[in-house]
Amino acid sequence: MEGRDGIDQGLRVLSYLLAGPLFYGFLGWLADNWLHTYPLWMVIGIVVGMALGVYMVVKRYGRP
Repeated sequence: MEGRDGIDQGLRVLSYLLAGPLFYGFLGWLADNWLHTYPLWMVIGIVVGMALGVYMVVKRYGRP
């Protein structure tokens, strides 16, 4: 199928953009529970995860 490559690539990009904030937000949530600093580290984790997700998409799929 010809159109299948575009759909696969789009789903991979979406997975990068969703996995980053979820993973680092979860790590931040764990740090908040451990340090009792709710919700400081969770918010930082989500923002860092978003930035890293965008970075990974641009690094892997971005073309000059």
